[in-house]
Amino acid sequence: MQPMKVLVVSADPAVLEQMEVTARSVRRRLGPGDQLQILEASDGVRAAKVAWRERPEVVLADEITSRAGAFALTKELKGAEPPFPGRVIVLLDRSQDEWLAAWAGADGWAVKPLDPFELADLVAADGDATAAEEEAG
Repeated sequence: MQPMKVLVVSADPAVLEQMEVTARSVRRRLGPGDQLQILEASDGVRAAKVAWRERPEVVLADEITSRAGAFALTKELKGAEPPFPGRVIVLLDRSQDEWLAAWAGADGWAVKPLDPFELADLVAADGDATAAEEEAG
């Protein structure tokens, strides 16, 4: 069985630390074995290259990243022909930016401060991440 790939896009060490907690929670949900592979990129430009090359099931993009942030990355991935097949979840600094995440084509979003366990629900969800976010929020 191929591991689930998750691409984390952030230049913020605090966000990356929260992602480690999220990853541990997702691993527990997926069961025994090495079923989760974490990929990292510090900005949207690098993230787009990694996403198209590695084809992760989920991209977690921090709203505030250096060079090409989460909205530009999401628009690039989801606006492509054909669109990026994985889910893109944007980590927002404020709830007022939810419309931007929706406009960019994000499959879901979470507002900081992040609850790593709720975020793990979004990452591990098989269905539509936006629906899961609406139920959680």
